[in-house]
Amino acid sequence: MTNKITDLINKNLHSDYATATGRNVHAKMQSVFYTPNGWTGDENIINKLSNIPELKEFMGPLSRTEVPIAGTINGKFISRRIDRLYVNNDIKKVVVLDYKTDTDKKVFFEKYRVQLKEYYELLKQIYNGFNIECKILWLNDFTLENII
Repeated sequence: MTNKITDLINKNLHSDYATATGRNVHAKMQSVFYTPNGWTGDENIINKLSNIPELKEFMGPLSRTEVPIAGTINGKFISRRIDRLYVNNDIKKVVVLDYKTDTDKKVFFEKYRVQLKEYYELLKQIYNGFNIECKILWLNDFTLENII
């Protein structure tokens, strides 16, 4: 019985720590931008992001953080918040960057894929005729993965 209680407590502590860590990193990511003068924001994160050249565009002046989005998919109302949304009207391109802090990318991958598919479906209604891409930026190792 004691082992079960200890295991449960440890699991909850780990979950609380993971949630707090995720919130903290997400908050730092909100202040990171790439401008003509270079990167601004948290120095540790910038050091890691600067190794992904593709991100400069998506972290620039055409991007916004924590973007609310809502709409109907298959008759069901859905309301979400996108971590970072890049919209380039000139070339009709939209990119969603969803931040994930998991160390094991496989555990919740299907859940995340469904989440990004919802973003895609909602954005398709708003940005008709645009090329829409959805990516995960894995913050545990700062890798970028194309999902849609």
